[in-house]
Amino acid sequence: MLDWLKDFAMEWSYVFTMVFMALLLFFFWRALRVMPKTKPQQIKPESKVAVSWDDVAGVDDAKDELREVVEFLREPARYKRLGARVPKGVLLHGPPGTGKTMLAKAVAHESGAYFYSQSASSFVEMFAGLGAARIRRLFREAREHSPAILFIDELDAVGGRRGSDINAEREQTLNQLLVEMDGFPTTGELVVMAASNLLEKLDPALLRPGRFDRQVFVSPPDVDGRRRVLEVHTRDKPLSDVDLGLLASQTSGLTGADLANLCNEAAIACARRHGSALVQADFDGAFERVVAGVRSRRVLNTHEKRVVAFHEAGHALCGELLPSVDRVHKISIVPRGKALGYTLNLPDEDRYLKTREELIDYMAVLLGGRVAEHEVFGAVTTGASDDLRRVAEVARSMVNDYAMGAAPDGAQRALIDPATLSEVSRRISDEEQQALVFEAQRAAQALVAAHRPVLDELAAHLLQHESVERDQIDVLMAGVPRVQRRLGVGLRVAAASEPDGGTS
Repeated sequence: MLDWLKDFAMEWSYVFTMVFMALLLFFFWRALRVMPKTKPQQIKPESKVAVSWDDVAGVDDAKDELREVVEFLREPARYKRLGARVPKGVLLHGPPGTGKTMLAKAVAHESGAYFYSQSASSFVEMFAGLGAARIRRLFREAREHSPAILFIDELDAVGGRRGSDINAEREQTLNQLLVEMDGFPTTGELVVMAASNLLEKLDPALLRPGRFDRQVFVSPPDVDGRRRVLEVHTRDKPLSDVDLGLLASQTSGLTGADLANLCNEAAIACARRHGSALVQADFDGAFERVVAGVRSRRVLNTHEKRVVAFHEAGHALCGELLPSVDRVHKISIVPRGKALGYTLNLPDEDRYLKTREELIDYMAVLLGGRVAEHEVFGAVTTGASDDLRRVAEVARSMVNDYAMGAAPDGAQRALIDPATLSEVSRRISDEEQQALVFEAQRAAQALVAAHRPVLDELAAHLLQHESVERDQIDVLMAGVPRVQRRLGVGLRVAAASEPDGGTS
Protein backbone atom coordinates (compact mmCIF):
# COMPACT_ATOMS: atom_id res chain seq x y z
CA MET A 1 0.00 0.00 0.00
CA LEU A 2 2.84 2.37 0.85
CA ASP A 3 4.55 1.70 -2.45
CA TRP A 4 1.33 2.40 -4.30
CA LEU A 5 0.98 5.78 -2.58
CA LYS A 6 4.56 6.68 -3.48
CA ASP A 7 4.00 5.79 -7.12
CA PHE A 8 0.73 7.71 -7.22
CA ALA A 9 2.36 10.80 -5.72
CA MET A 10 5.22 10.70 -8.19
CA GLU A 11 2.91 10.23 -11.18
CA TRP A 12 0.47 12.98 -10.23
CA SER A 13 2.80 15.49 -8.50
CA TYR A 14 3.02 17.62 -11.66
CA VAL A 15 -0.76 17.85 -11.93
CA PHE A 16 -1.14 18.74 -8.25
CA THR A 17 1.48 21.48 -8.63
CA MET A 18 -0.32 22.99 -11.64
CA VAL A 19 -3.69 22.89 -9.84
CA PHE A 20 -2.17 24.55 -6.79
CA MET A 21 -0.62 27.32 -8.91
CA ALA A 22 -3.92 27.85 -10.75
CA LEU A 23 -5.81 28.16 -7.46
CA LEU A 24 -3.19 30.56 -6.12
CA LEU A 25 -3.49 32.78 -9.21
CA PHE A 26 -7.30 32.63 -9.02
CA PHE A 27 -7.40 33.80 -5.38
CA PHE A 28 -4.80 36.48 -6.16
CA TRP A 29 -6.95 37.74 -9.06
CA ARG A 30 -10.08 37.79 -6.86
CA ALA A 31 -8.18 39.74 -4.23
CA LEU A 32 -7.22 42.35 -6.82
CA ARG A 33 -10.83 42.61 -8.00
CA VAL A 34 -12.11 43.41 -4.53
CA MET A 35 -9.31 45.85 -3.66
CA PRO A 36 -10.60 49.32 -2.82
CA LYS A 37 -10.48 51.56 -5.90
CA THR A 38 -10.18 55.30 -6.14
CA LYS A 39 -13.67 56.48 -6.94
CA PRO A 40 -14.26 59.68 -8.88
CA GLN A 41 -15.45 62.64 -6.89
CA GLN A 42 -19.08 63.24 -7.79
CA ILE A 43 -20.59 66.69 -7.34
CA LYS A 44 -24.34 66.80 -7.78
CA PRO A 45 -26.12 69.88 -9.15
CA GLU A 46 -27.63 70.69 -5.77
CA SER A 47 -24.26 70.40 -4.01
CA LYS A 48 -22.54 73.54 -2.80
CA VAL A 49 -19.02 74.13 -4.13
CA ALA A 50 -16.91 76.78 -2.45
CA VAL A 51 -15.36 78.15 -5.67
CA SER A 52 -17.36 80.45 -7.99
CA TRP A 53 -16.46 82.71 -10.91
CA ASP A 54 -15.81 85.56 -8.47
CA ASP A 55 -13.11 83.50 -6.76
CA VAL A 56 -11.16 83.03 -10.01
CA ALA A 57 -9.28 86.16 -11.09
CA GLY A 58 -6.54 86.96 -13.57
CA VAL A 59 -7.58 84.37 -16.18
CA ASP A 60 -10.38 86.18 -17.99
CA ASP A 61 -9.73 84.59 -21.40
CA ALA A 62 -10.04 81.08 -19.98
CA LYS A 63 -13.16 82.05 -18.01
CA ASP A 64 -14.83 83.35 -21.17
CA GLU A 65 -14.16 80.05 -22.97
CA LEU A 66 -15.57 78.01 -20.11
CA ARG A 67 -18.58 80.26 -19.64
CA GLU A 68 -19.84 79.16 -23.05
CA VAL A 69 -19.65 75.53 -21.98
CA VAL A 70 -21.55 76.33 -18.79
CA GLU A 71 -24.23 78.26 -20.70
CA PHE A 72 -24.66 75.39 -23.16
CA LEU A 73 -25.32 72.96 -20.32
CA ARG A 74 -27.72 75.42 -18.70
CA GLU A 75 -29.61 76.39 -21.87
CA PRO A 76 -29.01 73.69 -24.49
CA ALA A 77 -32.12 74.61 -26.53
CA ARG A 78 -30.70 78.03 -27.48
CA TYR A 79 -27.69 76.40 -29.12
CA LYS A 80 -29.38 73.31 -30.57
CA ARG A 81 -31.88 75.53 -32.39
CA LEU A 82 -28.95 76.86 -34.44
CA GLY A 83 -27.39 73.45 -35.00
CA ALA A 84 -24.54 74.00 -32.55
CA ARG A 85 -23.26 71.15 -30.42
CA VAL A 86 -21.48 71.29 -27.11
CA PRO A 87 -17.68 70.90 -27.35
CA LYS A 88 -16.77 67.32 -26.58
CA GLY A 89 -13.61 68.27 -24.76
CA VAL A 90 -11.90 71.30 -23.24
CA LEU A 91 -8.19 71.02 -22.42
CA LEU A 92 -6.73 73.52 -19.97
CA HIS A 93 -2.97 73.79 -20.30
CA GLY A 94 -0.31 76.15 -19.05
CA PRO A 95 2.37 76.54 -16.38
CA PRO A 96 1.78 75.06 -12.92
CA GLY A 97 -0.14 77.25 -10.48
CA THR A 98 -2.06 79.34 -13.01
CA GLY A 99 -5.49 78.14 -11.81
CA LYS A 100 -6.51 75.27 -14.08
CA THR A 101 -7.97 73.11 -11.30
CA MET A 102 -9.64 76.14 -9.71
CA LEU A 103 -11.33 76.90 -13.04
CA ALA A 104 -12.69 73.36 -13.08
CA LYS A 105 -14.08 73.84 -9.57
CA ALA A 106 -15.76 77.06 -10.67
CA VAL A 107 -17.33 75.23 -13.64
CA ALA A 108 -18.64 72.59 -11.24
CA HIS A 109 -20.28 75.33 -9.19
CA GLU A 110 -21.73 77.34 -12.07
CA SER A 111 -22.86 74.67 -14.53
CA GLY A 112 -25.72 73.15 -12.56
CA ALA A 113 -24.76 69.73 -13.98
CA TYR A 114 -23.27 66.58 -12.49
CA PHE A 115 -19.52 67.00 -12.16
CA TYR A 116 -17.08 64.07 -11.96
CA SER A 117 -13.46 64.69 -11.00
CA GLN A 118 -10.71 62.08 -11.32
CA SER A 119 -6.92 62.19 -11.40
CA ALA A 120 -5.36 60.55 -14.47
CA SER A 121 -2.82 58.75 -12.30
CA SER A 122 -5.65 56.66 -10.78
CA PHE A 123 -6.16 55.00 -14.18
CA VAL A 124 -2.59 53.70 -14.33
CA GLU A 125 -2.45 50.14 -13.01
CA MET A 126 0.13 47.36 -12.85
CA PHE A 127 -2.05 44.78 -14.58
CA ALA A 128 -3.31 45.19 -18.14
CA GLY A 129 -6.98 46.02 -18.60
CA LEU A 130 -7.75 47.51 -15.19
CA GLY A 131 -7.11 51.12 -16.27
CA ALA A 132 -9.25 50.73 -19.39
CA ALA A 133 -12.03 49.20 -17.29
CA ARG A 134 -11.99 52.21 -14.97
CA ILE A 135 -12.26 54.55 -17.96
CA ARG A 136 -15.32 52.64 -19.21
CA ARG A 137 -16.99 52.69 -15.79
CA LEU A 138 -16.33 56.41 -15.35
CA PHE A 139 -17.78 57.38 -18.74
CA ARG A 140 -20.73 55.04 -18.30
CA GLU A 141 -21.63 56.57 -14.94
CA ALA A 142 -21.24 60.12 -16.29
CA ARG A 143 -23.49 59.39 -19.30
CA GLU A 144 -26.16 57.99 -17.02
CA HIS A 145 -26.35 61.40 -15.30
CA SER A 146 -26.02 63.63 -18.38
CA PRO A 147 -25.79 66.55 -18.79
CA ALA A 148 -22.53 66.13 -16.95
CA ILE A 149 -18.92 67.32 -16.89
CA LEU A 150 -16.04 64.90 -16.45
CA PHE A 151 -12.77 66.46 -15.29
CA ILE A 152 -9.46 64.58 -15.59
CA ASP A 153 -6.59 66.27 -13.75
CA GLU A 154 -2.93 65.87 -14.79
CA LEU A 155 -3.88 64.26 -18.11
CA ASP A 156 -0.24 63.69 -19.10
CA ALA A 157 -0.05 60.77 -16.63
CA VAL A 158 -2.12 58.67 -19.06
CA GLY A 159 -2.23 60.74 -22.27
CA GLY A 160 1.44 60.72 -23.29
CA ARG A 161 2.48 59.87 -26.85
CA ARG A 162 2.07 56.22 -27.72
CA GLY A 163 5.24 54.38 -28.60
CA SER A 164 7.39 56.52 -26.31
CA ASP A 165 7.74 53.73 -23.74
CA ILE A 166 6.95 50.02 -23.25
CA ASN A 167 4.06 50.54 -20.84
CA ALA A 168 1.34 48.55 -22.59
CA GLU A 169 -1.16 49.15 -19.78
CA ARG A 170 -0.90 52.96 -20.12
CA GLU A 171 -1.34 52.77 -23.90
CA GLN A 172 -4.35 50.48 -23.52
CA THR A 173 -5.88 52.95 -21.07
CA LEU A 174 -5.22 55.81 -23.49
CA ASN A 175 -6.80 53.88 -26.36
CA GLN A 176 -9.93 53.35 -24.28
CA LEU A 177 -10.04 57.07 -23.46
CA LEU A 178 -9.77 57.91 -27.18
CA VAL A 179 -12.66 55.54 -28.00
CA GLU A 180 -14.86 56.93 -25.21
CA MET A 181 -14.32 60.52 -26.30
CA ASP A 182 -14.90 60.02 -30.03
CA GLY A 183 -15.75 56.47 -30.97
CA PHE A 184 -18.89 54.46 -31.60
CA PRO A 185 -20.37 55.25 -28.16
CA THR A 186 -22.21 58.56 -28.32
CA THR A 187 -20.97 61.22 -25.96
CA GLY A 188 -24.37 62.89 -25.52
CA GLU A 189 -24.42 65.93 -23.26
CA LEU A 190 -21.11 65.01 -21.66
CA VAL A 191 -18.22 67.46 -21.66
CA VAL A 192 -14.75 66.14 -20.89
CA MET A 193 -12.45 68.68 -19.26
CA ALA A 194 -8.79 68.00 -18.60
CA ALA A 195 -5.76 69.84 -17.26
CA SER A 196 -2.12 69.34 -18.15
CA ASN A 197 1.18 71.17 -17.76
CA LEU A 198 2.84 69.24 -20.61
CA LEU A 199 0.80 69.83 -23.76
CA GLU A 200 3.72 68.96 -26.05
CA LYS A 201 3.97 65.45 -24.57
CA LEU A 202 0.33 64.49 -25.16
CA ASP A 203 -0.65 62.09 -27.94
CA PRO A 204 -1.74 63.89 -31.16
CA ALA A 205 -4.86 61.72 -31.44
CA LEU A 206 -5.99 63.10 -28.10
CA LEU A 207 -5.60 66.73 -29.20
CA ARG A 208 -7.48 66.64 -32.50
CA PRO A 209 -10.93 68.26 -32.94
CA GLY A 210 -13.67 65.85 -32.01
CA ARG A 211 -11.92 64.93 -28.80
CA PHE A 212 -10.53 68.10 -27.29
CA ASP A 213 -12.26 70.71 -29.45
CA ARG A 214 -10.93 73.56 -27.38
CA GLN A 215 -7.43 74.00 -26.02
CA VAL A 216 -7.39 76.85 -23.56
CA PHE A 217 -4.03 78.27 -22.52
CA VAL A 218 -4.11 79.47 -18.91
CA SER A 219 -1.28 81.98 -18.67
CA PRO A 220 0.16 83.79 -15.64
CA PRO A 221 -1.86 86.97 -14.95
CA ASP A 222 -0.87 90.43 -16.16
CA VAL A 223 -0.53 93.39 -13.80
CA ASP A 224 -4.29 94.03 -13.65
CA GLY A 225 -4.95 90.33 -13.19
CA ARG A 226 -2.42 90.13 -10.37
CA ARG A 227 -4.10 93.03 -8.61
CA ARG A 228 -7.46 91.26 -8.79
CA VAL A 229 -5.91 87.99 -7.61
CA LEU A 230 -4.43 89.81 -4.62
CA GLU A 231 -7.83 91.35 -3.89
CA VAL A 232 -9.43 87.89 -3.91
CA HIS A 233 -6.85 86.43 -1.52
CA THR A 234 -6.95 89.39 0.88
CA ARG A 235 -10.74 89.63 1.16
CA ASP A 236 -10.72 87.83 4.52
CA LYS A 237 -7.55 89.54 5.80
CA PRO A 238 -7.48 92.92 7.62
CA LEU A 239 -5.24 95.38 5.74
CA SER A 240 -3.71 98.64 6.90
CA ASP A 241 -2.33 101.04 4.29
CA VAL A 242 -1.40 98.32 1.77
CA ASP A 243 -1.02 99.31 -1.89
CA LEU A 244 -2.09 96.19 -3.82
CA GLY A 245 -1.53 98.00 -7.14
CA LEU A 246 2.13 98.59 -6.26
CA LEU A 247 2.47 94.99 -5.10
CA ALA A 248 0.94 93.76 -8.36
CA SER A 249 3.44 95.77 -10.40
CA GLN A 250 6.32 94.28 -8.39
CA THR A 251 5.25 90.65 -8.82
CA SER A 252 5.60 90.23 -12.59
CA GLY A 253 5.78 86.58 -13.61
CA LEU A 254 4.15 85.17 -10.47
CA THR A 255 1.20 82.83 -10.94
CA GLY A 256 -2.06 82.80 -9.02
CA ALA A 257 -0.74 80.10 -6.69
CA ASP A 258 2.38 82.18 -6.01
CA LEU A 259 0.25 85.21 -5.15
CA ALA A 260 -1.99 83.15 -2.87
CA ASN A 261 1.12 81.88 -1.09
CA LEU A 262 2.42 85.45 -0.88
CA CYS A 263 -0.75 86.64 0.88
CA ASN A 264 -0.65 83.69 3.24
CA GLU A 265 3.01 84.32 4.12
CA ALA A 266 2.19 87.98 4.78
CA ALA A 267 -0.60 86.92 7.16
CA ILE A 268 1.79 84.53 8.94
CA ALA A 269 4.36 87.34 9.28
CA CYS A 270 1.70 89.61 10.77
CA ALA A 271 0.68 86.92 13.26
CA ARG A 272 4.34 86.31 14.13
CA ARG A 273 4.74 89.94 15.22
CA HIS A 274 1.31 89.86 16.96
CA GLY A 275 -0.11 92.52 14.66
CA SER A 276 -3.79 93.28 14.24
CA ALA A 277 -3.67 94.07 10.50
CA LEU A 278 -1.38 93.35 7.57
CA VAL A 279 0.89 96.24 6.55
CA GLN A 280 3.07 96.82 3.49
CA ALA A 281 6.17 95.56 5.31
CA ASP A 282 4.50 92.17 5.81
CA PHE A 283 3.97 91.81 2.06
CA ASP A 284 7.50 93.02 1.29
CA GLY A 285 8.97 90.40 3.62
CA ALA A 286 6.67 87.71 2.23
CA PHE A 287 7.64 88.63 -1.35
CA GLU A 288 11.31 88.37 -0.42
CA ARG A 289 10.69 85.00 1.18
CA VAL A 290 8.76 83.65 -1.82
CA VAL A 291 11.21 84.91 -4.46
CA ALA A 292 14.58 84.57 -2.73
CA GLY A 293 13.84 81.82 -0.20
CA VAL A 294 13.85 81.39 3.55
CA ARG A 295 16.51 83.29 5.47
CA SER A 296 19.44 81.01 6.26
CA ARG A 297 21.47 80.88 9.46
CA ARG A 298 24.74 80.28 7.65
CA VAL A 299 27.56 82.55 8.85
CA LEU A 300 30.12 83.72 6.28
CA ASN A 301 33.69 84.59 7.18
CA THR A 302 35.04 88.06 6.46
CA HIS A 303 36.58 87.22 3.08
CA GLU A 304 33.50 85.35 1.81
CA LYS A 305 31.30 88.24 2.90
CA ARG A 306 33.43 90.67 0.86
CA VAL A 307 33.29 88.38 -2.17
CA VAL A 308 29.49 88.14 -1.96
CA ALA A 309 29.19 91.92 -1.49
CA PHE A 310 31.24 92.70 -4.60
CA HIS A 311 29.47 89.94 -6.54
CA GLU A 312 26.02 91.40 -5.84
CA ALA A 313 27.31 94.94 -6.36
CA GLY A 314 28.52 93.85 -9.82
CA HIS A 315 25.05 92.58 -10.70
CA ALA A 316 23.42 95.77 -9.45
CA LEU A 317 25.91 98.09 -11.19
CA CYS A 318 25.39 96.47 -14.59
CA GLY A 319 21.64 96.41 -14.02
CA GLU A 320 21.58 100.13 -13.27
CA LEU A 321 23.75 101.13 -16.22
CA LEU A 322 22.50 98.89 -19.02
CA PRO A 323 19.36 99.83 -20.96
CA SER A 324 16.27 97.59 -21.15
CA VAL A 325 17.17 95.76 -17.93
CA ASP A 326 14.66 95.60 -15.07
CA ARG A 327 15.33 98.12 -12.32
CA VAL A 328 17.15 96.96 -9.21
CA HIS A 329 14.74 96.94 -6.30
CA LYS A 330 16.97 95.61 -3.55
CA ILE A 331 20.47 94.20 -3.00
CA SER A 332 21.22 91.91 -0.05
CA ILE A 333 24.09 89.78 1.22
CA VAL A 334 21.90 87.99 3.75
CA PRO A 335 21.90 84.26 2.83
CA ARG A 336 18.50 83.01 1.74
CA GLY A 337 17.76 79.49 0.54
CA LYS A 338 20.76 78.26 -1.46
CA ALA A 339 21.92 81.78 -2.31
CA LEU A 340 24.54 83.61 -0.24
CA GLY A 341 23.16 86.93 -1.53
CA TYR A 342 20.78 88.23 -4.16
CA THR A 343 19.92 91.21 -6.33
CA LEU A 344 16.20 91.70 -6.81
CA ASN A 345 15.24 93.21 -10.17
CA LEU A 346 11.63 94.25 -10.73
CA PRO A 347 10.15 95.38 -14.07
CA ASP A 348 8.24 98.61 -14.47
CA GLU A 349 5.68 96.88 -16.73
CA ASP A 350 4.85 93.48 -18.19
CA ARG A 351 6.79 92.75 -21.37
CA TYR A 352 6.47 89.76 -23.69
CA LEU A 353 9.02 90.48 -26.46
CA LYS A 354 12.76 91.05 -26.23
CA THR A 355 15.32 92.05 -28.85
CA ARG A 356 18.77 90.56 -29.34
CA GLU A 357 20.40 93.56 -27.65
CA GLU A 358 18.10 93.27 -24.63
CA LEU A 359 18.98 89.60 -24.16
CA ILE A 360 22.69 90.39 -24.37
CA ASP A 361 22.20 93.14 -21.76
CA TYR A 362 20.46 90.56 -19.55
CA MET A 363 23.40 88.16 -19.92
CA ALA A 364 25.80 91.00 -19.11
CA VAL A 365 23.93 91.62 -15.85
CA LEU A 366 24.13 87.91 -15.01
CA LEU A 367 27.87 87.92 -15.68
CA GLY A 368 28.39 91.18 -13.79
CA GLY A 369 28.90 89.42 -10.46
CA ARG A 370 31.58 87.06 -11.76
CA VAL A 371 33.32 89.92 -13.61
CA ALA A 372 33.32 92.04 -10.44
CA GLU A 373 34.91 89.19 -8.47
CA HIS A 374 37.74 88.92 -11.02
CA GLU A 375 38.17 92.70 -11.18
CA VAL A 376 38.52 93.09 -7.41
CA PHE A 377 40.12 89.84 -6.23
CA GLY A 378 41.84 88.62 -9.38
CA ALA A 379 39.99 85.28 -9.20
CA VAL A 380 36.50 83.87 -9.53
CA THR A 381 34.56 81.61 -7.14
CA THR A 382 31.86 78.98 -7.37
CA GLY A 383 29.22 81.53 -6.37
CA ALA A 384 28.38 82.31 -10.00
CA SER A 385 27.32 78.75 -10.90
CA ASP A 386 23.62 79.61 -11.16
CA ASP A 387 24.40 82.76 -13.16
CA LEU A 388 26.46 80.72 -15.65
CA ARG A 389 23.66 78.18 -16.02
CA ARG A 390 21.14 80.90 -16.84
CA VAL A 391 23.56 82.55 -19.27
CA ALA A 392 24.01 79.22 -21.07
CA GLU A 393 20.21 78.78 -21.30
CA VAL A 394 19.72 82.28 -22.75
CA ALA A 395 22.52 81.87 -25.31
CA ARG A 396 21.22 78.45 -26.35
CA SER A 397 17.70 79.81 -26.82
CA MET A 398 18.97 82.81 -28.78
CA VAL A 399 20.74 80.56 -31.29
CA ASN A 400 18.48 77.50 -31.43
CA ASP A 401 15.04 79.02 -30.81
CA TYR A 402 15.20 82.67 -31.87
CA ALA A 403 17.83 82.50 -34.69
CA MET A 404 19.71 85.47 -33.20
CA GLY A 405 23.17 84.14 -34.02
CA ALA A 406 25.55 85.54 -36.59
CA ALA A 407 25.37 82.73 -39.18
CA PRO A 408 23.10 83.42 -42.20
CA ASP A 409 21.45 80.00 -41.96
CA GLY A 410 20.50 80.49 -38.32
CA ALA A 411 16.77 80.75 -39.05
CA GLN A 412 16.85 77.50 -41.01
CA ARG A 413 18.71 75.65 -38.27
CA ALA A 414 16.32 76.99 -35.64
CA LEU A 415 13.46 75.21 -37.43
CA ILE A 416 15.23 71.83 -37.47
CA ASP A 417 15.14 69.32 -34.65
CA PRO A 418 18.51 69.64 -32.86
CA ALA A 419 18.79 65.84 -32.75
CA THR A 420 18.95 65.72 -36.57
CA LEU A 421 21.58 68.44 -37.03
CA SER A 422 24.95 67.49 -38.50
CA GLU A 423 28.17 67.78 -36.53
CA VAL A 424 29.18 70.85 -38.55
CA SER A 425 25.88 72.61 -37.77
CA ARG A 426 26.24 71.78 -34.09
CA ARG A 427 29.77 73.15 -34.04
CA ILE A 428 28.56 76.37 -35.70
CA SER A 429 25.74 76.59 -33.14
CA ASP A 430 28.22 76.18 -30.26
CA GLU A 431 30.50 78.87 -31.72
CA GLU A 432 27.57 81.28 -32.06
CA GLN A 433 26.58 80.70 -28.44
CA GLN A 434 30.15 81.33 -27.30
CA ALA A 435 30.27 84.55 -29.36
CA LEU A 436 27.09 85.84 -27.71
CA VAL A 437 28.40 85.03 -24.22
CA PHE A 438 31.75 86.70 -24.98
CA GLU A 439 29.93 89.81 -26.23
CA ALA A 440 27.95 90.02 -22.98
CA GLN A 441 31.09 89.37 -20.92
CA ARG A 442 33.02 92.13 -22.69
CA ALA A 443 30.17 94.56 -22.01
CA ALA A 444 30.14 93.63 -18.30
CA GLN A 445 33.93 93.98 -18.07
CA ALA A 446 33.82 97.42 -19.68
CA LEU A 447 31.11 98.63 -17.32
CA VAL A 448 32.76 97.33 -14.14
CA ALA A 449 36.19 98.66 -15.09
CA ALA A 450 34.83 102.11 -16.03
CA HIS A 451 32.77 102.43 -12.82
CA ARG A 452 35.05 100.83 -10.24
CA PRO A 453 34.55 103.63 -7.64
CA VAL A 454 30.77 103.14 -7.77
CA LEU A 455 31.25 99.37 -7.42
CA ASP A 456 33.41 99.89 -4.31
CA GLU A 457 30.84 102.27 -2.84
CA LEU A 458 27.97 99.81 -3.39
CA ALA A 459 29.98 96.96 -1.86
CA ALA A 460 31.00 99.05 1.15
CA HIS A 461 27.39 100.01 1.81
CA LEU A 462 26.40 96.34 1.59
CA LEU A 463 29.12 95.27 4.03
CA GLN A 464 27.97 97.93 6.48
CA HIS A 465 24.17 97.51 6.24
CA GLU A 466 23.79 94.01 4.61
CA SER A 467 21.14 95.37 2.22
CA VAL A 468 20.53 98.35 -0.05
CA GLU A 469 17.03 99.55 -0.92
CA ARG A 470 15.87 101.38 -4.07
CA ASP A 471 16.06 104.89 -2.58
CA GLN A 472 19.61 104.26 -1.35
CA ILE A 473 20.61 102.98 -4.80
CA ASP A 474 19.36 106.25 -6.31
CA VAL A 475 21.61 108.19 -3.93
CA LEU A 476 24.67 106.02 -4.64
CA MET A 477 24.12 106.19 -8.42
CA ALA A 478 23.52 109.95 -8.49
CA GLY A 479 25.69 111.67 -11.07
CA VAL A 480 26.74 108.41 -12.74
CA PRO A 481 26.18 108.69 -16.53
CA ARG A 482 24.00 105.95 -17.95
CA VAL A 483 24.93 103.71 -20.84
CA GLN A 484 23.15 103.72 -24.19
CA ARG A 485 23.13 101.11 -26.92
CA ARG A 486 22.80 102.14 -30.53
CA LEU A 487 21.74 99.42 -32.94
CA GLY A 488 24.78 97.95 -34.69
CA VAL A 489 27.25 100.18 -32.77
CA GLY A 490 27.31 98.67 -29.29
CA LEU A 491 27.54 100.40 -25.93
CA ARG A 492 28.61 103.95 -25.29
CA VAL A 493 28.61 106.18 -22.20
CA ALA A 494 25.98 108.89 -22.45
CA ALA A 495 26.67 112.57 -21.92
CA ALA A 496 26.88 113.85 -18.38
CA SER A 497 23.58 115.68 -18.83
CA GLU A 498 21.75 112.35 -19.28
CA PRO A 499 19.06 111.87 -16.57
CA ASP A 500 20.27 109.72 -13.66
CA GLY A 501 18.89 106.65 -11.97
CA GLY A 502 17.15 103.52 -13.15
CA THR A 503 17.01 102.03 -16.63
CA SER A 504 14.99 102.91 -19.67
